[in-house]
Amino acid sequence: MVEQDFSATTDQDFSNYQPIKMWKRLSLDQRQAVAESFWNDDQSTDQQVEAIAAIASRMKFRTKSVLALPLEKRVRYLSTLPSISDSIVARALVAYHLERQRPMMSAFLDALGIKHEDGLIAEEEAPKPDAEAVKKAATELTAKFPADEVSLYFSTLVSQDPETWGVLADKTVVSIQS
Repeated sequence: MVEQDFSATTDQDFSNYQPIKMWKRLSLDQRQAVAESFWNDDQSTDQQVEAIAAIASRMKFRTKSVLALPLEKRVRYLSTLPSISDSIVARALVAYHLERQRPMMSAFLDALGIKHEDGLIAEEEAPKPDAEAVKKAATELTAKFPADEVSLYFSTLVSQDPETWGVLADKTVVSIQS
């Protein structure tokens, strides 16, 4: 994951879509669900090492002790850390969506006519969707899935790629977290 410069992409301010700001707006239950997906994700190894170090430092544990913790405790500790890096949060949000929200991701990409494999964009360089098509697909998605999940998904998209998905930050499209 690459950290985004949220001010350089367009004139629009995307600072509310920084991963840490999104994390802080999540309820404890949401953070725990995201944290669980993060710990279950084989692709998050680098960020998991960073998270283990952060937990060890905060809890005054040895790294080895954090590694030995059961999943439930690692989830709880990560979800309640007072400070967490953008790289951990960004990866955790991606892991969450890949593990638990593929039907929603697929529905959104289907509505946009973007080729995908189970919610993952199939093409290396998919064309940037038209803003009106994104707005229409967003409206369709909000009618089919829980508002808080759609909001988190759209916020994550904006966070990951504000140039492509920035239109989702427009409050007239859908009411998403800011």
